[in-house]
Formats: sequence, C-alpha cells, structure tokens
Amino acid sequence: MQLIAIVILGAILGFAYSSYTDGFIFSQKICLFAGITLIMPSLFHFEMRDIKLVWVHKIVLLKGFLVNYILLPFFALLIGFMTGDFGIVSGLLLIALLGGGGMVMHWIKKSKADTSLGFLLLFINLLLISLSLWMLHIFAMYAAPYFDISYESDISISRFTQAVITLLIVIPFILSRIIIFIKPLVAVIDKYRKYISHLSIFIILFYLFGLQSSQLLVEVYDFEPELIPISFVAVFVFYLCVYFVSKWIFDLNSPQERAVFWHSVTRYLTLALVISTFSATTFGVSMLLPIMFAYVVQIPWAIYISRKVMTD
Repeated sequence: MQLIAIVILGAILGFAYSSYTDGFIFSQKICLFAGITLIMPSLFHFEMRDIKLVWVHKIVLLKGFLVNYILLPFFALLIGFMTGDFGIVSGLLLIALLGGGGMVMHWIKKSKADTSLGFLLLFINLLLISLSLWMLHIFAMYAAPYFDISYESDISISRFTQAVITLLIVIPFILSRIIIFIKPLVAVIDKYRKYISHLSIFIILFYLFGLQSSQLLVEVYDFEPELIPISFVAVFVFYLCVYFVSKWIFDLNSPQERAVFWHSVTRYLTLALVISTFSATTFGVSMLLPIMFAYVVQIPWAIYISRKVMTD
C-alpha cells in the first residue's frame, strides 16, 4: 500500500506542478535515470553462468514467451479494440509487451520462487524491449487506418528504439558489471534498494506527470471524459485475463514456474510510462490512461496473489 501512495502522490504533485508552471520539457535523461536506479540494481545478482538455465528450463521459458508475447498481446488487442480508442489499445498493448518490472524480484523472493531464473528472465525481458517496440510499431502501422489515425514512419515509435535500448539496457548493464567489483557499494545499494526504488519511482512519476504534455490529459477530461472509466475497466479486465491464463498455464508448485508466473502477472509499468511519454503525441495522450490505472490495479493485485494464492 505504501507504493500505491507513492505512485498517486508522485502523479498528483507532478500534474499540479505542470498546471501552475510551464512544466518540464521532456529529456531522454529520465530514461538513463530509470535505467540506473531501477534496472541496474536488479542486474547485480545476474551472473553470466546463469545463461545455462535457458537450456535447463527451456520448456518453462517457452511457456513464458508464449504467455508474454502471444496470449497477453492478444488479450490487450481484443479488450483494447472494444474501447474504440487508439491510445487506450496502444497503452494496453505496451503494458502487455513489458513483463516483469522493478518489483518482480521482490514477489519472486517472497513466494520462494527460483531467484536465479527470475534474474535471468528480468535480463531477457530487457533484451526483448526491441521486440516489444517492434510489435507495437507493427500494430500501429496496420491499426491506425482502422481508427482514422495517421501513423507515419518518420514519427513512429521505432525512432526511439535505439535510445531506449542504450539508456535502459546497455548503460545499466555495463555499470552493473563495474559496480559488482565494489562489494561495499553493492551491499549498501542492496540494503537500501527498496527505498531507492520507491524514491526513484516518485521522482520519475513527478517528472513525467510534470511535463508540459501532461496537460493534454485535461483535454481528455474536458472533451472525452468517458475514456477515463472505459480505460479503468479495460485495465481491470486485462489483469483478470492475465491472472487466470497465467494460473492455468504455470504450475505454482514449481519454484521455476512460479518465477515465470510473476513475470507474467506483473508488468513493467514504470518502463511503459517512460516509453509512452516518448510517443504520446503519436498514439494520443489517452495512451497514458491504461498505464496510470495499471499502477492502481497491479500493486494491490500482486499483494493479494502473494498473500492468498501463493499460500494456498
């Protein structure tokens, strides 16, 4: 519940800041900040020898790939198209394509799942960001005409792929390989990782909702207020689908499958919010709505699963 309060407070204060000032101008440095504070600490415990787990648990990983890159995008598109809004379906699809997240290792450890496989999956999901962005790009190319939206290649999300991969994957990974040799520093970061993560999420949300472009959400409220409850319902139904299909496919009695399960039922929302800010003008500001509501749904949902489902 503490994290929910941080998310809501960061979003409200950021939005208030942009309302009473000129707001922030977007900078790619926020991606680097997210990469260093949220992603890099998760990579300290990833060791290259863990790559062998890909072969050892190939069936489990294949099931995870099936869920995250076929079934969940299918549910996101199905639910999204029912809303009739290009931005909402794009936001849902982005959420569906980004598995895991900054909190996923917390839930994996709490449920006594396989942490080595969990870290490996976290790393693999980061490497597959380019695939996620490519799938979002392909969707937009073919779906835009259906919504009477112009989606030109020169303004598409594909132009952000290199920056996102460099700032969120390459630099954090290189830094993690350097810092792991400084044992006292790793120990300090591990000790205060929860607080670093929470403070980082607050700063990122305050900044993103404090952008000049965030005021476009006012236009959604003024001219299309119905999109707000529609978006919430779409997100809630999506998470129900995610949970039931994941619980059906994965054997929760297996530590390995529990790790993959958590990489399915939790999505990388902060990363989705950062990426969507790159492209809100392309997909529409309503793209932000599913991601905002996903915070409200995912966090208590993960708490419920951890306390109830994993203890059954």
